[in-house]
Amino acid sequence: MESLNEIEDRLLVGQDVELNANDGNAEPKHQTGAWRACSLILCMDFCEYLAYFGIVRNLVTYLTKELHETNLEAARRVSMWSGTCFLTPLLGAFLSDSYWGNYRTIITFGAIYFIGMITLTLSTLSPNEFDSTEKSSTKSVMLFAALYIIALGSGGIKPCVSSFGASQFDETDPKEKAQKGSFFNWYLFLMKISSILSTTFIVWIQDNLGWGLGFTIPTIFVGFAIASFVSGSKIYRLTRNNGGSPLMRICQVIVAAIRKSDLTLPSNSSLLYEIAYDSSASKESRKLQLQHSPDLQFLDKAAIISSTDISCGDKINPWRVCTITQVEELKILIRMIPILATVILNSVVGAQISTTFVEQGMIMKNSIGSFVIPPASLSSFEVVTVLVGIPLYDVFLIPIVRKFTANNRGISQLQRITIGLFMSTLSMISAALVESKRLEIAREYDLIHQNVEVPMSILWLVPQYVFFGASEVFCFVGQLEFFYDQAPDTMRSICLSLWLVMASLGNYLTSFLLMVIALVTTTKGCPGWIPSNLNEGHLDRFFWLLACISSSNIMLFVCCAARYKWKRAF
Repeated sequence: MESLNEIEDRLLVGQDVELNANDGNAEPKHQTGAWRACSLILCMDFCEYLAYFGIVRNLVTYLTKELHETNLEAARRVSMWSGTCFLTPLLGAFLSDSYWGNYRTIITFGAIYFIGMITLTLSTLSPNEFDSTEKSSTKSVMLFAALYIIALGSGGIKPCVSSFGASQFDETDPKEKAQKGSFFNWYLFLMKISSILSTTFIVWIQDNLGWGLGFTIPTIFVGFAIASFVSGSKIYRLTRNNGGSPLMRICQVIVAAIRKSDLTLPSNSSLLYEIAYDSSASKESRKLQLQHSPDLQFLDKAAIISSTDISCGDKINPWRVCTITQVEELKILIRMIPILATVILNSVVGAQISTTFVEQGMIMKNSIGSFVIPPASLSSFEVVTVLVGIPLYDVFLIPIVRKFTANNRGISQLQRITIGLFMSTLSMISAALVESKRLEIAREYDLIHQNVEVPMSILWLVPQYVFFGASEVFCFVGQLEFFYDQAPDTMRSICLSLWLVMASLGNYLTSFLLMVIALVTTTKGCPGWIPSNLNEGHLDRFFWLLACISSSNIMLFVCCAARYKWKRAF
């Protein structure tokens, strides 16, 4: 069997080689990459999200019913774990862009993910002879160990799968470039298919047939995904980052700019240092170079060639002189920061899908005749909205809008994100209105001090899920496209991981908000906004607070988007 190094060397597509190079034992271009390779890459993504959603969608129920935690504590723990799953991609992306590449990173972290899933399944098999207190303690230790092993494993999958999949399409080939345009839509589409299977089939099994079987099924899928991914090793297009560590390149620009802070920039930017490629250089190499931009001029000083640099001979010290492309890479990251910041607040809204929305449904009438609807399964309405919304967006909305905007995409990525942020705000407003009505009914039936369901159908929660699903059609895909397209070619995994990190910070912010709300609203004997008995609380006030935060986020995003300067490549 070939080692990872042998496979990478055989399939390597260097930055200074045409994408269809057939040196040595490399496969011809028509036998590698594109949708042939992406089908296996998307399979990996599908199974990973099937496992993730199979855990996160019903984890609140498991913690409250099996481990007897309070609603507030369960919501905090789920938010913390979900946030960690979107924080670890920073580690995976760094290893991918700096050392291992996407292929090796996915395999290595996929194995860690699989170990975590096996541990999670085994955590449900605590011996029955333990007393209830000890059994819960044993389950807790094993459960959270497994969850955070899974979080570590997801760190190498989430940022690298999307980047690796998009890299299978040759941007210099018009046909493949067009195909890449639909990759991100399929990425979200399959992610939502996995979500709806998790929130219906797997959640139902967990609630009715047992948690052991409910965790075993996604474990099998993860094992199958890893095997399928490895089986396609011969058809992947691999790239090596010859530019070194992205973090190192950024540090070099900062150090060089500080060293030359007393120098004056030349009036002509063409005098700044850049590697010159002759006509024989590949399109792939020339494509990596970025054009100079006039903003953040202090960083341009890193590309000044001083008399000291010339006296050192032909060898350039990268800690004294950096290329314009290096400088522009750092500028791009700086420009992205305000846009990334708005992702944090939007992900606070998304965190409610698996926490407070579920808790809200647990205290409402969840039966229609003899059929019982698990509260966690309501998120399937969000998924269906996405599955219907994406084809409608591509087939009907874009052609109509394109006639008015003359934009090939119909609307820009930033405009698409803005619409999505507005939809997520509507989701919070809907949740607040429904919860206000539920509390009104609870008071009417004198159920305030009883921890029982209120005679109000759980289906009233459907609109808030639909609004959030519509938000993802616009916001999620828009953000994914934006951060991939705008990222420097050598830092795409890093930039996608930064986007995921911002989402994780939103989950941590949710946990922090819940903690602060508990401290502020439980004074003087008050039960607080989110007590164990939601009939005594004011969950509606929490939703109104999030609606206000989301509205402020829209205004912040619009200001940042209006000032954003787009990447300019050759």
